[in-house]
Parts: sequence; structure tokens; C-alpha cells
Amino acid sequence: MPAWEHRIEPLLLLLPPCPLTAARLLGLKATVVLLITLLIKARIQIKLASALGLFLLALQTLVFLAAAGTLGLAGLAALFAKPYAAAAPTAQP
Repeated sequence: MPAWEHRIEPLLLLLPPCPLTAARLLGLKATVVLLITLLIKARIQIKLASALGLFLLALQTLVFLAAAGTLGLAGLAALFAKPYAAAAPTAQP
């Protein structure tokens, strides 16, 4: 065997035997790259949405606690306040 034949064999392994096969391989590679890109994008969106959701949940909890505290203080103030009828003397005929 001549020496040049051994050099051609590795090149034939890299090149597909049919152009249609090459197109299929390139299409498959492009599809894989697209799917990986979409997966990374979805993961980023999930993390951002999760962070936003946690922030909104914390804000809702703080608003609820502030409203409950205000109503509780108003209830206690009403409970310990003197009734107006007892504080003001009434005129009896």
C-alpha cells in the first residue's frame, strides 16, 4: 500500500458519504444548540420569576401584618376607651 492511502482514510471518516447525511447532521446539531439555548433561557426565567414571586410574597406578608397590627391596636383602643355615655353627664328632667 502506498503511504498516501493511509492519509486519506481519516479524512473520509470526517466527511459524510452523502450530502443528505451532512444536512441531517447539521440540522441535528442546530436543533441541539437551539434546545440547549431554550433550556438555559427557561432556567433564567424561572429563577427571575421565583425571585420576583418571593419579593411579592414578602411584601404581601408585611402589608398583612401591618393591617392586622393596625386593626388590633384600634380594637384595643376601643376596648379600653371610656364610653361617651359614662363620661358626659346627662341632663335628667
